[in-house]
Amino acid sequence: MLALPKLMREIVFDGAGAPDVIRLRETALPAPGPGKVLVEVVAAGVNRPDCLQREGHYPPPAGESEVPGLEIAGRVVALGEGVSSPHLGAMVCALVGSGGYAEYAVADARVCLPVPRGVSLVEAAAIPETYYTVFDNVFTRGRLKPGETLLVHGGAGGIGATAIQLAKLFGSQVIATAGSAEKCAFCRTLGADHAIDYKTHDFFTEVKALTAKRGVDVILDMVGGSYIQKNLALLGLEGRLVQIAFQQGSSVEAFDFLPIMLKRLTLTGSTMRIRTAEQKAEVGRALHDKIWPSLERGKALPAVQATFPLENARAAHELMESGKHVGKIVLETGK
Repeated sequence: MLALPKLMREIVFDGAGAPDVIRLRETALPAPGPGKVLVEVVAAGVNRPDCLQREGHYPPPAGESEVPGLEIAGRVVALGEGVSSPHLGAMVCALVGSGGYAEYAVADARVCLPVPRGVSLVEAAAIPETYYTVFDNVFTRGRLKPGETLLVHGGAGGIGATAIQLAKLFGSQVIATAGSAEKCAFCRTLGADHAIDYKTHDFFTEVKALTAKRGVDVILDMVGGSYIQKNLALLGLEGRLVQIAFQQGSSVEAFDFLPIMLKRLTLTGSTMRIRTAEQKAEVGRALHDKIWPSLERGKALPAVQATFPLENARAAHELMESGKHVGKIVLETGK
């Protein structure tokens, strides 16, 4: 074990509510248990689930820290029992169940990946949550293939931006929806073939026209609600709808299942946070094999829009909830 301070700073929530419940406190460093490592955090990604946790809607899994934060990048400074890799001093990025908004965080050794060569720690901190989520849902569950068409709702956010880049990396066509002309322009800079401003255009009509009424092959949706039936209608034969969130709600009063049967559709979806470390590690190994070489060549890098000091986590949450951000938001600890 390296020489470490006794205390560290971390972010906690003073109850459930708006960003004003965010507090910075000083506390003892956590100790890594068997199979885990302690990471000196340089940067931590900010994600919408962090906001949901702050509001009291998305608590950490049992046994996880109350401190928010699902993805980190930094240096391994202590090893738990039985850990031989990563080694002390290794620079890693990691998907964590919670605890990322801190100067030190515990991560399961199995979900630690080496920081890709040439990638900054700020960029690396923006990789785990979105790249794990997109790779597993779009390519494993959604089975997106080269030449197929992906429709991404919310293309300007962290998940959407990653989905656009990875889909283009593997040779697919991409249609994205976003909430302003500026966000649509951002989607196109990432490689989207078409971007639709859903506030000024009917995305349903636009997608039908763009695909000559054939429909798309895969849809990645975080909206739910009124989008669900439209998504089914926009899928072509053997299409796949992948649901990863429900910003408009998960229930609909009327639902027509007939398109599923007539077009042989697949409805699927998942969450990442509640999976076991080994399940997450399986996704991580695939990422390392299939995505890391491209990242090390400077391709499909995370689009980081803004960084904030750890103590300004409230401002980071306010930006995310303002709807004005594009790409990723990252906290820096100053380490």
